[in-house]
Amino acid sequence: MELAREEPIANGDVGEIDREPTVDSLPHENPAALARLPRMVRQKAYIFDGHGNYYNKEWVITEGTGQEFCWYHVELPRSNQKLTSSAQWLIDLLCPPLKLQDILSLVSNGPFCGFVDGALVFRVNSSGTPSSNFTFRLAARVTENSVITVSLGHIPRVGFSPTSQSLLSEIPSVESPYRRGTNKEAAGTLIKEHVLEFLLTMNHSEEADNPVPKTVSNLVVHILDTHVDHLQDTVTKLEMELEAVELDMDKGSFALKKQMLDDRRFPKMHLNLQRLLQVIAHGEQVLPRVKEKCSTKGWFASQDINASEELIGRLRRLKENVGFIANRVTAIQAGLDSWQAEQINRKLYYLSFLSIVFLPLSIITGVFGMNVGGVPWTGQDDPELEDGFQNVILLCLGMLLLVLLCFLFPSAWASFASWRQRIGMKRSWSINRKSFLKRTIGLQERKGYLRI
Repeated sequence: MELAREEPIANGDVGEIDREPTVDSLPHENPAALARLPRMVRQKAYIFDGHGNYYNKEWVITEGTGQEFCWYHVELPRSNQKLTSSAQWLIDLLCPPLKLQDILSLVSNGPFCGFVDGALVFRVNSSGTPSSNFTFRLAARVTENSVITVSLGHIPRVGFSPTSQSLLSEIPSVESPYRRGTNKEAAGTLIKEHVLEFLLTMNHSEEADNPVPKTVSNLVVHILDTHVDHLQDTVTKLEMELEAVELDMDKGSFALKKQMLDDRRFPKMHLNLQRLLQVIAHGEQVLPRVKEKCSTKGWFASQDINASEELIGRLRRLKENVGFIANRVTAIQAGLDSWQAEQINRKLYYLSFLSIVFLPLSIITGVFGMNVGGVPWTGQDDPELEDGFQNVILLCLGMLLLVLLCFLFPSAWASFASWRQRIGMKRSWSINRKSFLKRTIGLQERKGYLRI
């Protein structure tokens, strides 16, 4: 089939194809697939000539010839769809020539690296809600002249675009609410402030600055590199968010701390960090096996083996960084818990102070509000029991002394036992001393030796 090409420009500067699937971009053998394929599923198709140039290609799964190799990339939407839906979309896009075994190896969850039907397949798909920003899925099927990749959502820097379309090549003017009276058109291209913040969170350059792969091994390293950069971007965003939260907490805002406790912000952040650690652990399992299996292939260059080894080192350092962030989150949560306990203790202190204030008043009102008529020993008409109120007060004092004695009895008994033990030790030491002196004096009188 004839391939749709554009004239190459130096350094591979050609336009990028439209990511939205069209009738021409789908397999012509299966026109019914267009009705089942949602518009959120995006795809890219490139063909590389092996000399640093690339061309846009129509979506027909074919192998390259000679030094040429093809790359087909599918972006699944970040929506709450089932794995069966994702598998159905890949079947519509990639079958034929791929089989169901190939589709299942690309869309299944968990880490995997192995040969499926003669092709090297690896994936780092993590389980979780697809709409979550902490669910990462990237799978690839590599042959000598073609690469097929499937990702969940858009991965930064995964594609190629002309340098002239890069935002980094422009002279910008940042739109800021503090400069509304200035002339923005004279400074150059206007960019939003939130766009600048997004660029600051990225640990890499844009698509236009990607070197065009000359071999399949360059392309495999590029795909793995974009995955590690994607993880680094997510960790950087979490770290910046944590820094902002720490600054807000240092201001001592009561409402902010109360809102964080109610929203369970730090437990959720800690859970997201554990998900990231799981994805990084998947990468630590897959990347070394990819390097090991690719090193046995003749089309995988030695410099790309070294590059993959550097990616494995980056992944391990990223895991350590995520562990440090998790420790910081745990420390901040512990600080919030102690702050909450302090607030509770302060409220209890206020309640105790009110109790101390009103306890004498309640005792006085209770004593003078007693109606002792009809109670035994309080007969007001009997001359012998005319002091009934006094008898009730004495009875209450006796009960109070009994309760205090019950509380003080353990400590009093412990003091008495300790006193008896001291007396016994003194008496025993005195007896032993007298006995020793008696034996010593008697021995001196006999001028003998002390028996050992």
